[in-house]
Amino acid sequence: MTDNVFREEVRAFLEESLTPDISRAGELMTSVFADFDATMKWHRILHVKGWIAPDWPEEYGGTGWTLNQRYIFQEECKLANASAFPAMGL
Repeated sequence: MTDNVFREEVRAFLEESLTPDISRAGELMTSVFADFDATMKWHRILHVKGWIAPDWPEEYGGTGWTLNQRYIFQEECKLANASAFPAMGL
């Protein structure tokens, strides 16, 4: 899959999955901490999609994405105001 195709997949997923409360929590985030309830709701959505651990290898439950794909995912999440992952990890 090319990076452009992957970016479009991520954008479509974000458009479909981000609820207004999750986006608002991400928009209001001022440091590494986001609203807990919104973050947990977002994590459940990512878990169902299989995207909860983008940096982990597939054999440990991760996505197996390339470095570019992880960057694209993070960039698109930021642009869409998705809640960030907790600073201390999963």
